[in-house]
Amino acid sequence: MIRPLRLDLCEAKGEFQVEKIGFIGLGIMGNPMCLNLIKAGHSLVIYDIDPNAVAGAVDAGAAAASSCREVAKESDVIITMVPDSPEVEAVVFGEDGVLAGVRPGMLFIDMSTIAPATSIKVYEAMKTMEVEALDAPVSGGQVGAEAATLSIMVGGSEEAFQRGLPILQSMGSNIVHIGAAGAGQVTKACNQIIVGMTIQAVAEALTLARKSGVDLVRVREALLGGFAQSRILDLHGQRVIDGNYKPGFKVKLHRKDMNIALQTGRELSVPLPGSAIVAGQMDALLAQGRGELDHASLVLLEQELANVAD
Repeated sequence: MIRPLRLDLCEAKGEFQVEKIGFIGLGIMGNPMCLNLIKAGHSLVIYDIDPNAVAGAVDAGAAAASSCREVAKESDVIITMVPDSPEVEAVVFGEDGVLAGVRPGMLFIDMSTIAPATSIKVYEAMKTMEVEALDAPVSGGQVGAEAATLSIMVGGSEEAFQRGLPILQSMGSNIVHIGAAGAGQVTKACNQIIVGMTIQAVAEALTLARKSGVDLVRVREALLGGFAQSRILDLHGQRVIDGNYKPGFKVKLHRKDMNIALQTGRELSVPLPGSAIVAGQMDALLAQGRGELDHASLVLLEQELANVAD
């Protein structure tokens, strides 16, 4: 039986006891998410393979664990934020993984972007241990992670969602319970299709403008005031103007997400031709050794094809 909510009434002392959160994965997204949980007053135990990331979170008030198993043993709620399905499986099913340390009544929240099938596999494994599981991938990039304004798409039971909601609210501002296990990941795949294709559209439009010799600053300003306006044109349009491709979200990670979308489309017999084109553009960036750049660097391919210097 899962615990009712994040705050459990301690009848003996007449006060509230806050559930302890375990956080695994302190990368570009995970680190600011972890810090926002600490700022919100949550007690955290953390683990990451990067000792520098761990040290920074410890300085902010978290306690360090030596393994995923130890995180599970020391926590009531576990959050994972790692790059891909294989990493989630390693964290959960590994010899010293989360499953080795969980106990009945815990809540597991995976906020990574992974294949829906993997989320369902994890959900079923947790269920056998009497642990509730949510798949809760996010959108908003590093900026949203730092500002605690992430959009969070959640799959799992309503009871588990309500328990996890106060925790998720410390990291995001738009939190939607989509449906059963795996539904959050399907929604994230849809999100990444739209983001990827919109970045490609911005790349093509701004390359055309540059080749025509018009002022990109004014082009962006004009487009933001019309029907073409979007957050991607706003943020990534500015990146193109500045020539700034320091990663907020790396090409190699978005390519992974597009692969998830394409694979899900194949499984459901849904043609995704636009997604396939964008994935091919990302493949080209990876082949050029640009996988660590921000996904806005799709414009670099357009500029090269058009013989336009950045």
